Order: sequence, then structure tokens, then C-alpha cells
Amino acid sequence: MSRRKRRPSHSNHERWLVSYADFITLLFAFFVVLYASSQVDKRKVGKLAFAIQAAFQEMGVFHGSTTAAPIDEVNPMAFNTSPAIENTERTASLGWIASHPDASLDPGLEVGDLAQLQAELETALASEIKRKEIVTHREPDGLVISLREAGFFESGSAQMKSTSQGAFDRIASMLRERDYRLRIEGHTDDAPIHNSQFPSNWELSTSRATEIVRLLIVREGFGPARLSAAGYAEYYPVATNLTTEGRAMNRRVDIVIIGNAWTVTPITQAATRATTPAATKKEKPSPAAVLKPAVVKSVDPRLQP
Repeated sequence: MSRRKRRPSHSNHERWLVSYADFITLLFAFFVVLYASSQVDKRKVGKLAFAIQAAFQEMGVFHGSTTAAPIDEVNPMAFNTSPAIENTERTASLGWIASHPDASLDPGLEVGDLAQLQAELETALASEIKRKEIVTHREPDGLVISLREAGFFESGSAQMKSTSQGAFDRIASMLRERDYRLRIEGHTDDAPIHNSQFPSNWELSTSRATEIVRLLIVREGFGPARLSAAGYAEYYPVATNLTTEGRAMNRRVDIVIIGNAWTVTPITQAATRATTPAATKKEKPSPAAVLKPAVVKSVDPRLQP
């Protein structure tokens, strides 16, 4: 019986071409996907970026430039050429925008008027100044009227004393006659406070400042756009906290007269005047900048008459 001869196997040395072709095909598909994903619609991206930028700058998060930004819904600008949108400052939750008036006071006249106002205040408040309940002095920001705690507040309280209403009314009557912006600042000493009403000096200083603002608006008839409130706690002293007299000087509410009042314009009107620079507020310097709180508009519901 004869055996069947096996044919010698033939080895294919070109099988690598199959794997190579698969690899090249996948590599080609990979680069096609990369190219397609890089070709985005620049106008759609520009429109989205413009909308986000407008929303954040309207909220006051970013400071915009004075460059006018035309809004074109049909053909918005490309993403990489979007100009900065002019930012306008919003006041509290009243739906208004504050801006400087077209004709502001001359600096020299304003300084002279503040000096005259200081002299009139010192004459009208001579008895309170003599008792060291009120102190007036000048700062780079303007004229400062310091209401000491001993004359206007009970210890640890934000309610004004009834015995100090007369002096407060005299101050308000003089300030009402002049169109100045007022920043009300609450200050305390470094003695810690912790009770059911005020967990710390931050709450106490801020509550005293907003209480003065409330009285100026509700009782004295001041326009809310003229006023702002800030609480500095113990971080901006005027005297040492190592003595009783120094701590008494630090417990105060300062009425800072910082310049002529802003005019108030509805948002819908201000939005059409994109070429008008937004108003900027000069912030009070602090000896410890990292500890200085930002001055904010009060939104205390008690401010509504």
C-alpha cells in the first residue's frame, strides 16, 4: 500500500500587507475625525461667547471696556474678534444703573464746599463734638462724620439711641441740601462678640451701617442711589485697641461724603448708550488690604419705606 505524498506547505511572506492596510485605514479615519472636529462653526461659537460675556458683564462680574459692542443676531462677530462689552454698575436689586452725571462738579469747588460743610457741621454739632460723641475730619475720599458708639448706640446693639435722634436729624438736614454720595461704614473694636443676634463683629458693624442707611431713606427721605453701606468689623481702627479710650474711638459709624451724587437711569435706557463709560466707585483704603471687605449695596428689606 503506497503512502500519499504530502505536498510541501507554501509559506506566504506577504501576509503583513493585510495588517498594514488595516492600520493605514484606521489611521486615515482617525485624521479625518480630527480634521472634521477642528472645523467648527466660528460664527456660532462667537454668538455663544458674546451672549455669555454680555450676561456676566451685565451682572458686574467682569469689568468691561468702553468699546461699543454692536449686537447683531444675524451675523454675530467671530469668537476671536469679540470686543469687550461696556460694563455698567447695577445698584442693589432696584433694577437701575448708576452713572456719573454729564456735568460733574469742579474739583476745586467741591473741596471748598466740603470745607464749608465741615464748618457748618462743627457749629451745629458743637455740644456733641465737645462730648466726643461726634468727630469730623477729612480723608482722601472726602469728609468723614464719625458717630461714636457712646453717643448713638448701646453696646452690642444696632439700634440708634432715642436721645441721639436730634443730632442725627441736624446732620441729615445739612446733607439733604447737598447732592453728595454717602458711604456709611460700620466699625468696631477688637473685642469679640457672639450672641443670638450678632455672631461676630462683621454682623454688628454691617447692621449698624445699614440701620443708618434705613433711617436716611425711610425717615429723612434720602434717595437710595446716593447711599451705600459697608461693614469693616475691627479691621480699620483709628486708634489703638490697647486702651479704653482707643477702643471707644474705634466703635463708630462713619458717614463718608465722597462726592456729587450719581444720576439714575433705567437699564433699558443705559443699554442703548454703550459709548458712555460706566461709573466707578473709589474704594476706601485699608491698612490690611487682604482683610478689607468689598463695599456692597445693602439689600436689607427694612430699607423699603
